[in-house]
Amino acid sequence: MLTDVFFRRYENRPMFKSVGQKESALFVQAYRIVDEQIWKYYGYDDKVDESVKTIWTVIHDRLTMEIGIKELSPKSYSYQTEWMGKPSTASGWNNMNFVVEQWLNYKFTDDLDPDMFVKRRLSFVELAFRTREEQVAQANAEFPAQLVQAEFQDKLRQKHMAVPGARSNSVRAIDESMNRKFAANVHELNERLKQADMPLHYHNGYLQIARDEQLQEQVEQPFWLLVKDARWKNVSIDMAEAIDRRDTGGRDPSFYAAKALESTIKIVCELKKWTTGAEKGVSDFLNHLESKGNGAFIEGWERQSIQRFYSDVRNDLGHGPGSKDMPNFTVQQIDQTIEFCMSWIKSLIKRL
Repeated sequence: MLTDVFFRRYENRPMFKSVGQKESALFVQAYRIVDEQIWKYYGYDDKVDESVKTIWTVIHDRLTMEIGIKELSPKSYSYQTEWMGKPSTASGWNNMNFVVEQWLNYKFTDDLDPDMFVKRRLSFVELAFRTREEQVAQANAEFPAQLVQAEFQDKLRQKHMAVPGARSNSVRAIDESMNRKFAANVHELNERLKQADMPLHYHNGYLQIARDEQLQEQVEQPFWLLVKDARWKNVSIDMAEAIDRRDTGGRDPSFYAAKALESTIKIVCELKKWTTGAEKGVSDFLNHLESKGNGAFIEGWERQSIQRFYSDVRNDLGHGPGSKDMPNFTVQQIDQTIEFCMSWIKSLIKRL
């Protein structure tokens, strides 16, 4: 199975010329967040938590597959000892979190490529956080059904006996605590990246380049928070693709930003139950948003702004140019189109 990893997405964009104390400190800090805060390898009885061991093993195996090696560091150990006065060999298996830790803390030497050395280790961090993000998303998807079941059980308990404490309150508290803790983990990781002077930001399963701190705080970070919900999955995927292509010099990043905005427009119409099935393009969905009968979700001038974007920008990128020159945007124009789409996506979602 192919896995989307940081080092491959950014392999053609040099980022790290050396490996120093800040980089080494980040690897230790990131490992401790994962090992001590997200998944504790040892349970209350100091025994290995087998479910956590499985998670670490899956992450290890997916990363080694992409790197093209069998293990990050030795899984087994063997050394000579003495037992009852006679030479003996002691051997066994290292715990998987130790295997990863040894690799993360491997001392950099001059014969190694510093850029790939750092990027591969950042790939572990990305994979670990993405895995936890997927677990949280799954739990959130199951939460409504669990809450309904808990509320039903509460009614039965109240009917037959007076038992203090509602199970539904416990279910809510567990869900809120899980989301709050992971949000704190993500915040800490992003702060650690800043401390290490790495121009990177983690959001929605991916590490990506953070170019402008003010833009990151005012536009991009609020955007990623809004599209975390499962219903906006395709919006998040296409916008992440747009940013990856922009940051690595890939083709048509603006096209993917436009796809993200188009998905948002369609989802809003679906949620509002305005779709008819006869829509042929973005223009028809914009008609629903502008319709006075639907309460004018957007004004006429707003519709014209979005329509013009799709007429002048997306259409040029979305269709083959034939014998004409391939359309190319400047760096500034690409940034502008991505920011335009992000801002409109945020605005539409907030209006729901």
